[in-house]
Amino acid sequence: MSIIEIKVPSPGESISHVELFHWLVKEGDIVHKNAEIAELESDKATLMLIADQAGKISLKASEGDMLEVGAVACTIDTSVQPDASPDPAASEPSPAHDKGGARDTAQSEESADSIPSLQASGNEDGIKGSGEHDNIKITPLAKKVMESHDLSVDDVLSGLRRLKREDVEASLASLASLGAVRGDGVSSSSFRKPPSRESKSSRLSSLRRKLSERLVSVKNETAMLTTFNEVDMKPIMDIRKKYQSAFVEEHGTKLGFMSFFLKACSVALQEFPNVNAMLDGENLVTYDYVDISVAVSAPKGLMVPVVRNVESLGLAEIERAIADVAEKAREGRLSIPEMSGGTFTVTNGGIFGSMLSTPLINPPQSAILGMHNILERPVAIDGQVVIRPMMYVALSYDHRVVDGKESVGFLTRVKQLLENPTDMLFRGSSGEKALLEI
Repeated sequence: MSIIEIKVPSPGESISHVELFHWLVKEGDIVHKNAEIAELESDKATLMLIADQAGKISLKASEGDMLEVGAVACTIDTSVQPDASPDPAASEPSPAHDKGGARDTAQSEESADSIPSLQASGNEDGIKGSGEHDNIKITPLAKKVMESHDLSVDDVLSGLRRLKREDVEASLASLASLGAVRGDGVSSSSFRKPPSRESKSSRLSSLRRKLSERLVSVKNETAMLTTFNEVDMKPIMDIRKKYQSAFVEEHGTKLGFMSFFLKACSVALQEFPNVNAMLDGENLVTYDYVDISVAVSAPKGLMVPVVRNVESLGLAEIERAIADVAEKAREGRLSIPEMSGGTFTVTNGGIFGSMLSTPLINPPQSAILGMHNILERPVAIDGQVVIRPMMYVALSYDHRVVDGKESVGFLTRVKQLLENPTDMLFRGSSGEKALLEI
């Protein structure tokens, strides 16, 4: 018998403990090498515990335990080996990249057998699938995405790794709503559901608890104020409409709004260095570079990965950097270094429909810019009332570091840069193409 210990890895410097948030295996399970066996959470990030070798699992800690870095979470008996067939989760290509290759039949059958109660009416036309999956209902949006990537129902099901409790509960709620619509005597309205008096209590994750502490400390330990302005988004929208195709062809990524905002902020931050500063005890630390934290809503909570040296990046490079860190945040793959060291933060509540808000500073930074939704509103331009796509922007700042004049001046400068992106950032008749690097 050969027993190996699986120890808690280090999430990063200055972190000595992590919480064992969730076991992905049970006592006595036989796992493949490199399989994910547990989710660990620090106060900054989520990381996975990986099986170094194949074998039989023996758990040495429970969910919710706080473990020191280097502590033994479980052991693996390598004398007990899994079946000779490869591990589907470890060896199977992603369905988005493998459109016609062989897939593990056992896994597909298991996926189908595990969700009989979720099957509804007949399959939509145009989506391929084996007979056993033909009675899975597909929404029009899902159908469109599947068709655009040439995916079958089997592809999607085989890509599932595991169903969580939240998935099942969401499906049960959905089925309850469908039952009401189908006339089971409850209601004919999809906005009504059977009455319930149930509630549940669950422990906050380590990440959420730390986030709560930081948010409260911001309100208690900073002299936070917020100043507002509004931006006419028509110039940027015109540029995107005119050059989107050429931009995608040249750079392989779409031109969004965030790159304009990050670039404008990088210029303004160098002109107003105190907005790009932070307090260190009785010292004020200012930076010659601009590292912008971008707030991303992830399943585990709010994450703020950092885009480095924005002052040196073009719009395409910024777009790619944002897409990369946002994807990692949603998949829980962000490392501690990728979330550390930002000098300023930008958050976009507009994607959720927010019209106006006062964002909270991301300590130890001194300021944060809040973006909001774009609405057509009547504005006065050259003595005439016209309809323009307008966005309210908010700058929350620590008044201990940033004076009112600097905060207003910074936000006004950002407004100028956004409303005149080519004139302000790249002067001359070829400004638009120079700005987009096409």
